This record gives sequence, C-alpha cells and structure tokens, in this order.
Amino acid sequence: MELIIPFASQGNVPMYEQIYQHIKKEIRQGGLRAGDKLPSTRVLADHLKVSRSTTQMAYEQLLSEGYIEAVPCRGYFVSAIEELIQVNEPPMGRFVTEEETGEEGFVVDFSPRGIDLDSFPFNTWRKISKNILVDDNKALFLNGDPQGEYPLREAIRSYLHSARGVRCSADQIIVGAGNEYLLMLLSLILGQERVIAMENPTYKQAYRVFAGQGYSVVAIPMDKQGIQVDQLKRCQSPEPDLAYVMPSHQHPMGIVMPVKRRQELLAWAYEKEQRYLIEDDYDSEFRYKGKPIPALQGMDRGGKVIYIGTFSQSIAPAIRIGFLVLPQGLVQKYKTKAGFYASTVSRIDQNILYQFLTEGHYERHLNRMRSIYKSKHDCLMGELKAFEGAFNITGEHAGLHVLLAHRGGWTEEELEKRAARAGVKVYGLSQYFIHPEHNPFSSTVILGYAKLTEKEMRIGCGLLREAWGFGERKDPFPS
Repeated sequence: MELIIPFASQGNVPMYEQIYQHIKKEIRQGGLRAGDKLPSTRVLADHLKVSRSTTQMAYEQLLSEGYIEAVPCRGYFVSAIEELIQVNEPPMGRFVTEEETGEEGFVVDFSPRGIDLDSFPFNTWRKISKNILVDDNKALFLNGDPQGEYPLREAIRSYLHSARGVRCSADQIIVGAGNEYLLMLLSLILGQERVIAMENPTYKQAYRVFAGQGYSVVAIPMDKQGIQVDQLKRCQSPEPDLAYVMPSHQHPMGIVMPVKRRQELLAWAYEKEQRYLIEDDYDSEFRYKGKPIPALQGMDRGGKVIYIGTFSQSIAPAIRIGFLVLPQGLVQKYKTKAGFYASTVSRIDQNILYQFLTEGHYERHLNRMRSIYKSKHDCLMGELKAFEGAFNITGEHAGLHVLLAHRGGWTEEELEKRAARAGVKVYGLSQYFIHPEHNPFSSTVILGYAKLTEKEMRIGCGLLREAWGFGERKDPFPS
C-alpha cells in the first residue's frame, strides 16, 4: 500500500504531525479499514522523501493512541475500532496548556512562557512508562506516601545536593503537583496569619496564591542585586515575617543575587524566630555566564530557608511535579497540620520520574537542553546587537528570556503596539508588578526565546527593527 500525504507548504506544523493527522483522519473516516496493512516506516519515508525518524514518530503516536497495531515479523496494521468519537485534540508531540497557547495572528511570538518540546525525549519517557505498566504492579494504583514516594524523594535529594548545593534529607522533601499546590500546602503549615514580602516585580502566580490564602503581601522594590533588604527592614506596618525570593534567577528581571545580598537576607531571617525565606529556585538549570551559583538554602545554618522547585521548566510543564524542602524545624508541623493530605501526584508518574532521574536520562536531557538554549540565546543576542544603540539589554546571563529597555522613553504599550502591527508579539514588564501602575520600568519589554527556532528569532528581530525604527527607515532613537 502506498500513502499519498499532502504536506502543507505553509505553517509551522511538523511533517511527522501531518503524517500522523492524515493517517488518523483516514482511519476515522473509513479510508483505511481495520486490518489494512500500512507501509513500513522505511518504505513510507522513502516514498515521502522524509527521514525515517519522522515516520517513526508518526507511527509511534498512532500506536500509543490505539489506531494501529504492530504485529511482529509482519508489520503495521489498522486496528479494529468499533466506535470512533470525533474529538478536538491539541497538536501531536506538544504539551499544550492554557498558559502556553500561542497568540493568534502573529508571525513571531516572543513568549516568555513555555519551553522547547521538540527535543523532549518522548521515546525514553514512553519506554519507561511502558515498562512500569508491563510489570503489572498493582501497588502503583494504591495510595502512596503523602509526602511522595521515598525513592523519588531520595533521588531528588541526591540531585539537589550535587547540582544545587541543597542540604537536606529525604524526610524534609514533599512532592506535589506543581508550585501552586505546594505554596497552598505551605500556608497550612505556616498558618495564614502571615505577612509576606515579595520582590517587585515578581512571579505573579505565586502572588495570586499568597493573596488567595489570605496573606498580607508587601511589595519590596529591587535594585541590580535583587530585593532591597534595607527596604525590607524598614517595613513596620505591617511587618513581614516571610519573604519570597528567587535568588538564582529572578523572574522576570533575570537578576542573579550575589552572595553578600544573600547573607543580608539570611541575617534578616535570623533576627526573629518565626521569620522564614521562601526560595523559589526558578530557571536555575540554565545559566550562560560563569559557574552555577548554589542555592541560598545551602548557605542557611539556622533552618530559615524553605526551598521550592519544579521539573516544569527542565522537563515539561505537563509533568506537574514539584517539590518542597522544609527546614527540619517545620517537618513536624507539616505532619501535624497537613500530613493527612494524600499526595497529589500519582505513584505511576512518580515512578516514571524516579527512573528518569536515576537512570541518567534527566542529566543527559538537561545537558542537551543547555546546549540547545545556549545556541538560541547566542542567536538572539547576535540579532539584538543592532538594538544596542536604542535599548538597554539585560537579563541575558541566565534563564530563557531577555529584557529590552528603550532609552528614548517609549512606553511598553507603544513598543507592544508597533511590534504587533509588524506581526510580532512582545510582552510588557508591567504585568509582573504587584501594582502595575507603580512600574518604574515603563519602557521595558520582554523577549522569550525557548519555543522559537533560530530562524523565527531572526525573522522576529528583523520585523522589530523595522517596527521600532531600524532598517531602511531612519533611526528615531537617540544614541
């Protein structure tokens, strides 16, 4: 059997997804019937003039969804499906969440959200998942340890110690479905009659969680070294007893907090018994200048740092596995106040991640992604050299986005509108402020690059040069 697959010459849909969608459509509409034999991946690749890995990815997705089946020594056949229900599905091969859905109508979207999933080790993840389920381990379908499975917590402890300098035992770690859940759990442990200081600008989702839990939130301004501890100390009414910080790579400013400022923060926490620092180790895996800076938690000798992290950026957002590292003094409070809550991550998913970590796949994946993001980072920074006369460029030493501050005083709204007219989506910094009307960086926009190809970045930067006055038009910006 030969398959004629009309590839779309326009758009960004990968070829393997077009093959998958076409075959699935033919099966659902009756063009391919139960028992029909499909060409081998090699034959189909030769026929379509594509790589064999492209056809293999398409077949693997069809296999996983049950549309086709592989018969040893015979090949691939259309499965017998009694009842087909038409459903609207996201594109194959990508984890799509509401937060990461791209903007419609833009040629290039410099979204600071999401990651590059084209390099996700789907085959490895699928193989681990299959092996776990093939073992017919019924215990995986029962309730497990509320803190998370001990082997996984031990694997996380080992990774955090070697990669981030975190000092803890597995008993101090709580596994949960994402940072939002863990922050809500933390509010039960600490009590809700708290005042929390937050860097401003900050990660707004964390702010929404704290405000929703009834915390009084105090916005503390930042300088080039991070949260201003002197301003934190001046807060008296109300006086904060918690501080939420991102010292390894502040989101969204991209600041890496130096050791002296970290020591000042710890000194503030040590002044009173009930004070704690919540360290969100955001984007710590991706750093492009100098050596990785160890976590603040590793400097703490007084049990004052609550460490929170997630695998959303380093693996995939849909994994939804995060972890909380409590100081030893809060472990018993957790067990008393919240230890009866069941784990929000299935034992199957925990087992998959455990094997992904302990078999070396995670380290290899991180190394590969560091190389990919470094290449994208360098491409973008090369394109932005033409912008240096008109913009201050910051946040480029770590993470997956950079900030452009217009020297001529154009507002972020004007920069966004001019970019949008050229078909490019950029993001104003004001959305990250607790009180956006008090944004002192009103001329700053964010360019994320994780989800873009190098070609898309070049196209986007070219369009921005024209939209903001570069290229053939006279440069209106002062040098």
